[in-house]
Amino acid sequence: MSVSWNTVALAALGSFLSIGTPVSSVPLQTTADRVDFTADRWDLEHATIVDHLGRKALMGTAFLKGVELDDGVIECDVAMKADVRAYPGVLFRVQSPGEYERVYLRPHRAPLYDDAVQYVAAFNGVDSWQLSNGPGRTASAVIPTGRWLHFRIEVLGTQARVYLDESPEPVLVIGDLGHGKSRGGVGLTTAADGTAFFSNFSYRRDAALRFPPAPVIHTPPGIVTDWAVSAPFKRKRLDFDRYPEASVLRDTRWTKTTTRSDGILDISRVQGRLGAEPDGILARTTIRAEQAGPRKYWFGYSDEAGIFLNGQLVFHGTSAYRSRDTSFLGIVGPFDAVSLPLRKGDNEVLFAIGEASGGWGLTLQDATAVAMARGVERMWATPADFLVPESVAYDPGTNAFYVSNFDAYNPSRGEPRQAISKVTPDGHVEALEWVSGLFNPTGLAVRDGTLYVVERTAVAEIDIASASITTRIPLPGAALPNDIAIAGNGDLYVSDSRKNRIYRIAGGQAEEWVSGPPISAPNGVLVHEGRLIVGTNGDGCLKAVDLETKQVGILANLGVGVIDGIAADRQGDLLVSHNEGRLLRVARDGRVTTVLDTTAIRMSIADFGYAPALDLVVIPTFTGGRVAAYRLGR
Repeated sequence: MSVSWNTVALAALGSFLSIGTPVSSVPLQTTADRVDFTADRWDLEHATIVDHLGRKALMGTAFLKGVELDDGVIECDVAMKADVRAYPGVLFRVQSPGEYERVYLRPHRAPLYDDAVQYVAAFNGVDSWQLSNGPGRTASAVIPTGRWLHFRIEVLGTQARVYLDESPEPVLVIGDLGHGKSRGGVGLTTAADGTAFFSNFSYRRDAALRFPPAPVIHTPPGIVTDWAVSAPFKRKRLDFDRYPEASVLRDTRWTKTTTRSDGILDISRVQGRLGAEPDGILARTTIRAEQAGPRKYWFGYSDEAGIFLNGQLVFHGTSAYRSRDTSFLGIVGPFDAVSLPLRKGDNEVLFAIGEASGGWGLTLQDATAVAMARGVERMWATPADFLVPESVAYDPGTNAFYVSNFDAYNPSRGEPRQAISKVTPDGHVEALEWVSGLFNPTGLAVRDGTLYVVERTAVAEIDIASASITTRIPLPGAALPNDIAIAGNGDLYVSDSRKNRIYRIAGGQAEEWVSGPPISAPNGVLVHEGRLIVGTNGDGCLKAVDLETKQVGILANLGVGVIDGIAADRQGDLLVSHNEGRLLRVARDGRVTTVLDTTAIRMSIADFGYAPALDLVVIPTFTGGRVAAYRLGR
């Protein structure tokens, strides 16, 4: 993960692009092409052909000659040595020496870390892995060493998915390739030091590939999007304790640019590195304040940053790879905060960035920002008196909201120690422990005077009038039962997020109803118009399961986030929450719009309750310990 990898790979890319017929003139393959490692098919200047584990194998970096691929499948086997760092990967859609897509393996991170498989888009020769982390970019995986492991990448449009070891399910699904829809060359790359090897390479164009809809891309609220970036210079010229001299600011060449959709300014998209020696760069923007005073901002950077507000230093820090401890990665994200003493009017914010390896970039976000759709109004919030408020259900019979208190910090250890709370529509906590004696309750649902509560191994029934538990229905083999929904005939449907399972309860008996990969990590559920609507967090999709045929269809790919609550609004559209702090509306035609986004203020939106007559959404804030209400105004 150092500059040395880029140096070798870029040299190999330069050789590849200068050899033979221009790639654009070579017809695309329509069937699988098994390609042996020979000099007539590969640029082998930076690779060696060896025998490994009984096979002819490639070690190093090599590129197919005269091949261009856009949509299709790339397959190979890879073998890695145990107990060493190795980064074997596939380069695809290679457009120039510094522009390509890359997927690679980190066997030394498996299976404990969620970045054993990583995707990176390279720009201007910078392989910015520190700016490429989290769902859709990295994933955990079991990566065996000391034997051949099958490695397959499927690419279609702006999406890709990665499979390992003949598994029918992908270990990583990439929803937004950095170079968008493109085409280019194909290569294999790893260090030529005997840590990893390739064999059995093939590729094909595959017109039969099918992907789910592309995921919704969520731009965080409050992101400072517009920047001007200087030309790069040597890091040793930067003084992180002093604002740059006027001549430096005047004489440098500035390039206007914007952040990625996720709020990260990837500097490599406009400026490349000067070489192996650490580089420096300046990035500046303007923040306009309606009044003077301090304002909190989340920020992140790589590898080193000095932040200046109106010419004054307000922060200096280092976040380089392994700079804080040997396992520190230096990932860029809004992980730190600074209070900026803004003056009324325009304020200049200038970042001085130092970079050694791994990608350079930054992010800056107003920590007070809340995005609300037109007409949405914040009504009230309770004190933080709840344990971990996980679910809310509205009962029109009592005109009250009921809240489950999950206690993530004090396991019940078989004792019913948790409770259900009762809250009025104006935010008054009528009873913090309205009914006690529950086993870490999560999902709630109301029907005909009964509150149904999902516990750890059963569904409890509470008679609302008497505020008493009347019965419990066991859930056989339950691992992590989560949410509950009620059909018109009274049948109950309960999601089990850990078992990839939906239970149906009919006549007081629970049975497995649907399970398997199409119902991966189910959470929120709702019975709506003859279908069970399910949020499957294994793939980030909102799905519909026909109650009669059990046929599963995708309504929308909601992108990165934990789908938690689902309700139908007064128009019959679906309201869906991401626990991270987004309330979305999914229209009947599949269009997804944002109703509320509280991610900047770090307010979770768990399994919310909705009162159609009041058009009121009541939100359990999970670890925030509060319940908050918003009127939708639609």
